[in-house]
Amino acid sequence: MLIDLVNETDLPVDTDMLEKIAKDLTERQIELIITGNDGIRALNAEHRDKDMATDVLSFPMGDTVPHTPLGAIVISKDFVTQKAKELGHTEQEELTLLFIHGLLHLLGFDHETDQGEMRRKEALLIERWKLPKSLIIRNEKEES
Repeated sequence: MLIDLVNETDLPVDTDMLEKIAKDLTERQIELIITGNDGIRALNAEHRDKDMATDVLSFPMGDTVPHTPLGAIVISKDFVTQKAKELGHTEQEELTLLFIHGLLHLLGFDHETDQGEMRRKEALLIERWKLPKSLIIRNEKEES
């Protein structure tokens, strides 16, 4: 198992799909933490000086020591629930979309500084895993 799940909420998490996606991109362990808006807001304030809740945060471990985990992905259950309802897909699909986004950040992608590489990789993975295209549409709206 590549994913070490820490679920601080009552959100059901089917890790089978997440494991397959992770194995498609890395062989390193990933900690996946599901928390609420309060928990992710505290982390966002502490590590990014942004005192607000967000949907997903990534904390890469670096690769200086062999066999170290790739890092941690923290996802807000509140955002998962809200966006799934708003966009008309399942919570598991929304969680998977955010997991992909967080995983790409752990792998070194950065949509704030790259030339669209992360967005293209997300689109490819969304297509490959037959996920809703809402993340692509959201990203396009943010960029316009």
